[in-house]
Amino acid sequence: MNKKQDNNKILSLLPQFSQMDAAARRLLDEHGRIIQVAKGSVIFRPGSVCETYLIVIEGSVRTSMVSDSGREIVLYRVESGQSCVLTTSCLLGGLEYNAEGVAETDIVALGLPRSVFLQLLEVSESFRQLAFGAFSERLRDLMVLINEVAFGQIDRRLAAYLMKKAKAGEVRATHQEIAVELGTAREVVSRVLKDFEGRGIVGLERGRIRIVSPQQLSM
Repeated sequence: MNKKQDNNKILSLLPQFSQMDAAARRLLDEHGRIIQVAKGSVIFRPGSVCETYLIVIEGSVRTSMVSDSGREIVLYRVESGQSCVLTTSCLLGGLEYNAEGVAETDIVALGLPRSVFLQLLEVSESFRQLAFGAFSERLRDLMVLINEVAFGQIDRRLAAYLMKKAKAGEVRATHQEIAVELGTAREVVSRVLKDFEGRGIVGLERGRIRIVSPQQLSM
């Protein structure tokens, strides 16, 4: 794919760039590049130097943190048309990453060098609105997550998770995978699921949770 084809793909898949002013479009044309990452690849990890501003065009990146005890919590996912709040923060502050980003699927993304990202923030109001609008939205999501982890009742959070993830009346996930998503321990998830099963709300099988009573689960 040549440079012109790259930029045509950027504009077709990220329509927000078509609204940018001429200065921003010129910098994008000169320095933007398409980056492809294979599923399962680690895009960044704690201690990594942040050098590139990324906006996902296709795919999903899972951003998570692991405590000293080994417990993992998913902070958020970056999907089509979105950027990573940690990347933005690190680029602005010249900081290293303190979390891990893993490609959950094959990824196609727009990459901009840090110097160009900072230049775009300086010269383009439309780019500033795009970058900080995404930053604000993701920061709000993180505040919601912090509130849920700190104050939310795990049974309600687990019920909401099951309702959201259920397909054809079931959720295919291990207790450990659910624990990571909810930022809690596997034993806690297993205990609550066992309680749900005893109350006739779910049926438990290896790697699969059947939703028996969605009415009770959504209460």
